[in-house]
Amino acid sequence: MNLNLKKIPACAGVYLFKGSKERVLYVGKAKNLRNRLRSYFQNSANLDDRKRRMVKIIKDFSYIATSNELEALILEATLIKQYKPKYNIILRDDKNYPYIKLTIKEKWPKIEVVRGVERDGNLYFGPYIPAQGMWEAIDFIGRNFLLRTCKYSLERHMRPCVQYQMKKCLAPCAKKVSRDEYLKIVEDVRLFLAGEKKELISILENKMTQLSAQLRFEEAARIRDSINNIKRAFESQKVISPELEDLDAIGYYKQGSDIVIQVLFIKNGVLIGAKEFFINNLITDEESEIMHSFIELFYSKDIIVPPVILTNCILENSDSLLAWLKNKRGNEVAIEVPEDPKRFAILTMANENARLLMNSKMKSFSDFDKIISNLEEKLSLKKSPASIGAFDVSTIQGEQSVGAYIFWEKDEFKKQEYRHFKIKGAAGIDDYAMIREIVKRTFNKADIRLPELIIIDGGMAQLSVAKRVIDEMNLEIPIISIAKRPDRAFSLNGKVIHLDDKTPESDFLKRIRDEVHRFANTYHRKMRARKLLDSPLENISGIGKKRRLELLRHFGSIDNIRKASAHDIMQIKGFNKKISDKILEELKKQTG
Repeated sequence: MNLNLKKIPACAGVYLFKGSKERVLYVGKAKNLRNRLRSYFQNSANLDDRKRRMVKIIKDFSYIATSNELEALILEATLIKQYKPKYNIILRDDKNYPYIKLTIKEKWPKIEVVRGVERDGNLYFGPYIPAQGMWEAIDFIGRNFLLRTCKYSLERHMRPCVQYQMKKCLAPCAKKVSRDEYLKIVEDVRLFLAGEKKELISILENKMTQLSAQLRFEEAARIRDSINNIKRAFESQKVISPELEDLDAIGYYKQGSDIVIQVLFIKNGVLIGAKEFFINNLITDEESEIMHSFIELFYSKDIIVPPVILTNCILENSDSLLAWLKNKRGNEVAIEVPEDPKRFAILTMANENARLLMNSKMKSFSDFDKIISNLEEKLSLKKSPASIGAFDVSTIQGEQSVGAYIFWEKDEFKKQEYRHFKIKGAAGIDDYAMIREIVKRTFNKADIRLPELIIIDGGMAQLSVAKRVIDEMNLEIPIISIAKRPDRAFSLNGKVIHLDDKTPESDFLKRIRDEVHRFANTYHRKMRARKLLDSPLENISGIGKKRRLELLRHFGSIDNIRKASAHDIMQIKGFNKKISDKILEELKKQTG
């Protein structure tokens, strides 16, 4: 590798270390790119063992200069998500977390479940992890506060729907409730979601007293029942400390090269959720550096940043991180090691949860080590595979053929490593050509992680085809195939291993085979559904996706639509005679 550090700018930026086949190994940021890269390549003797091992396999590097450290931080997080480098912290959970949104900017507010937080003036409560607590809160609101659930604008008077008849909505659409009264209930919902127990119950008790004084005893009794329900709901919550404000506590536990991070979400003194992360293969042991990277990646998700983040260590060089968090939150954010006893107790609880999760995971690994060791013997492998990749193809009548690849490591399927493909080079039903294509395309990808064992869904013939591709690509990876009815595995030496012996290692192999089969079929169904939508209806102007779906749901197929009359089509909501005549005319033209 040619290295001329003098040409590298002495400014802020992001650098990428690359290994063979241009695979990105590590993404980092620096206040001074030249100095940071010099610390790796000219002062490598000062690096710890892990960083030295990484430097040895670096084949090339690139960098992107930025105007300042803050820009570098934002770009670094983006590139880590894009490339998922081996030596960076990778947060395997790539979904945004659920929130309850109270749409106070609408004339008649409602609650919604969303996975993105916007600065739109509405109120967001969460995140709820796991989501069960959120659904319980929504169900409680539906039974006790009767906010609307529809998405209509309510600009004009409407007949109330079945929700009103079932006493699950106040029917603002039919003006069954005044806007002032409705907004008071919206405020009650806000207090409930914010955990403001005392204020909410006080308001409801005053309302109950007023209704009783007006001899409106039935309404007063309903308020009384709601108060009792609310008290029980608050009692079921895990109250940490009522005096505390919103904060996140980030627990940390390390064992060997493995790390567990546990995040506790505290809202108004109540624990509303928790999320754990298992991390390994890092190039640093420094907790401060690990925590800095974790906070950067975790809050780069679409998530509300709390005013306080509790950690076990003081973060070095955190100015740009704090500035970025402030910008995301819209207000100051503190990252602190707690001294207050209540905050310290919360962080201690997060650390203890991280420790228990690690012990549980290590026990699972220990049990699984035995299975993998038995698997090594069963398949006559040279060593126990720490990771497994599996391939399958899915096709029906030679149409919409697809391929799938899954990846397993440390007793879990790594969904971020999954890949699926539309078959391009194979015509008709040709399993061998399709296997050849998907294996080659998978391992030609620069960001793919190579497994230590490959499994092909099929028999000896499919195994031989895949082996030729592996050899052509100069990959030294053991490979087997697994067939069904009866369940059996094939090795390249012609050995047949029966998998109906109910041993844990046989069940494990079938589990891998079934997972790749599921993934392939799921993608295949999506492709077929997409093809269904890419129908003759697609070419008719004025018939969008929603109308196409309604037509297909109602009639079941294009042929049934062709056989229908304009009157039949007009029975579907949103279709008038003009549109119905146009659909039939265009379909008739297309069939000649």
